[in-house]
Amino acid sequence: MSNFSLAELCICAAAESFRGEGERLITSIGLVPRLAAGLAKLTFEPGLMMTDGEAYLVSEPVPVGPRGDYQPKIEGLMTYERVFDLIYKGKRQAMVTPVQVDRYGQMNISVLGGTYEAPKTALLGVRGYPGNTVNNANAMFIPSHDKRTFVDGEVDMVGGVGYNPARWPNGVKPPFLDLRKIVSNLAVMDFGGPQNAIRVVSLHPGVTFEEVQDNTGFDLAQMEELTETPAPTEAQLKVLAERLDPHNLRATVFKDNPPGRRAA
Repeated sequence: MSNFSLAELCICAAAESFRGEGERLITSIGLVPRLAAGLAKLTFEPGLMMTDGEAYLVSEPVPVGPRGDYQPKIEGLMTYERVFDLIYKGKRQAMVTPVQVDRYGQMNISVLGGTYEAPKTALLGVRGYPGNTVNNANAMFIPSHDKRTFVDGEVDMVGGVGYNPARWPNGVKPPFLDLRKIVSNLAVMDFGGPQNAIRVVSLHPGVTFEEVQDNTGFDLAQMEELTETPAPTEAQLKVLAERLDPHNLRATVFKDNPPGRRAA
């Protein structure tokens, strides 16, 4: 496909984070992660277990935006007790959007600048990030790839655990710590570099590795054969438009809804 938006490119790239998961609980926080998980379930990973904001497991992803006459297709009760039972056994994958990420994959959504007691900006607090990262696989969507997000040194407040042994309890790696893909507006990355360094796996059309590195506060590794992020297929775009996002909320992810293939 040649006619697709940057948001659609990121959604399809993020969906790949769920490939091979099978029957696993998915928590996708934010529009792009939710559409990515739904796309994965409807196209290549039907066993994914999702709630989509309901108190029940649903057999198909619930469309985002106004529901009209749509009724969620409920297939089982999903209480907090069941959720936490799965979390503590490592049987969930989350996709989140942190405000800061560092070279270790440590994440922050809590405070920015100053001290923890007197920050320049107070955000959400750590929320579920500590338990999520200790117990479950995690992927990330970063809408603005710049040095304010991919920071030099450590994040201002370590809320999500990463590959930094100095922050592990008693210096022991949490058994379920598993950071996977990072999808940004510039590239797709993983933690496949030396000592789990963040590595660029593919570049979005029209983006160079140098541009990604210039917008990152630490050195990035790169795949030996760096590829272009695959364009969405016609079938994927049809699923997004007709079943997951009929109101085209994805057009609001990036300002002015830029195309996925950047002009030279």
